[in-house]
Amino acid sequence: MKILLLAGEESGVIYANAIRERLSGHEVRGYSDWGFEISDLAVMGFWAVIRHIFYFLRVRRTMSRAIDEWRPDVVCTVDYPGMNLRLAAYAKSKGIKTVHVVCPQVWAWKAGRIPRIEASLDKLCCFFPFEPSYFTPGFAEFTGHPMVEMMDGVTKPVVPTNPRTVAILPGSRLGEIDSCLPILLEAVKDIGGIKVEIPAANQKARQAIDEILKRYNINAVVTDGGARDLLRRADCAAIASGTATLEAALAGCPTVLVYRVGRLLAWFARRVIKGISHVGLANVIAEKSGTPCPMPELLQEDFTPMAVAQQLKEWLENEEARQEAKAALARTMALLSGKGDAIGNIVRNLI
Repeated sequence: MKILLLAGEESGVIYANAIRERLSGHEVRGYSDWGFEISDLAVMGFWAVIRHIFYFLRVRRTMSRAIDEWRPDVVCTVDYPGMNLRLAAYAKSKGIKTVHVVCPQVWAWKAGRIPRIEASLDKLCCFFPFEPSYFTPGFAEFTGHPMVEMMDGVTKPVVPTNPRTVAILPGSRLGEIDSCLPILLEAVKDIGGIKVEIPAANQKARQAIDEILKRYNINAVVTDGGARDLLRRADCAAIASGTATLEAALAGCPTVLVYRVGRLLAWFARRVIKGISHVGLANVIAEKSGTPCPMPELLQEDFTPMAVAQQLKEWLENEEARQEAKAALARTMALLSGKGDAIGNIVRNLI
């Protein structure tokens, strides 16, 4: 069986690799087999996409041709909906089975996309329990969240380290790192008695992190990957909004979620995002389930060094507050286990 498995961002690659491991005996290909690198595909921001528009048009033409010439039995797209759903729609128009993993955020904005999503796919695999209710019965399935199994064992109690460890995760995209990391470094530079660790999602991210660190007198440890291990043992964290915040929640690591985008994109987002009051995945799950949100958010103008430092100090200096934060995260993450073996549930829809 030939399976085209397409993931265009670091977080999606994590799930795609887990899916690929369960597909031994099948021929599996992805973007990289046609020469496209994840670090080039993962572009953030309106203007950044415009600047790379001819590159993305080439990706789309190349992958459409690959679908025609290689003729896979199944096209499985993982997140990255802007490109992946277009390719899925093209594959389905050619009579090829299409399965998409990670529900587009129709619960936050553009619910009008739902008919187009259903027309593009045979099946949608959802990670959050409230998502299938937005679609025609039987089209979308709550598979459980793969990260629950991937973060197995993270609920074990962790003794506070000495010195205390603060994890900083500024995102995997270069634009995120440029906008978030300087503020995070300003926040921690005057907090005494801590060890700062920064896991780089890829080599390009590491280069960007190292370059920014040169401007600060901070003894920070930068590693190639290792985010999950770090979140298991860190006392607290400051993380750019994204999948990493969910990993932190599953690890029980008290986390302040941060994010800042350009003014134009922020203006646009505030006007189109209507379905939720929070951006962090752990908070969205809690909000949709009617429980208190477990992760403080500092966005746009609220994302300042002083605000980040104040939140981190509360957890570093008050063990009761830190334990309360860990308990709140555990209560929320209990909602994600579903039927168990999320990757197995996804693979079942492919073969």
